[in-house]
Amino acid sequence: MSDKMDKTVVVQVERLARHPRYGKVLRRVKKYKAHDEGNVCRVGDEVRIVESRPLSREKRWVVEKILKRAQAGAVAGVGQ
Repeated sequence: MSDKMDKTVVVQVERLARHPRYGKVLRRVKKYKAHDEGNVCRVGDEVRIVESRPLSREKRWVVEKILKRAQAGAVAGVGQ
């Protein structure tokens, strides 16, 4: 999602949740700041993050693996 900080990326996690009363399936989005030691993640990459000890005030996750690289020029979700 965002790689503007040094050694930190903002990862967006989407999940589907059913509304308790009406039953409609809604998309829920949560953002996590994750540690990226080598600054190798780019906007649009799919990554796996794992929980770790607190590394800063907001950072408690570490990028474990890049699952899928973003294609050059076609970035999904930019500007949202």
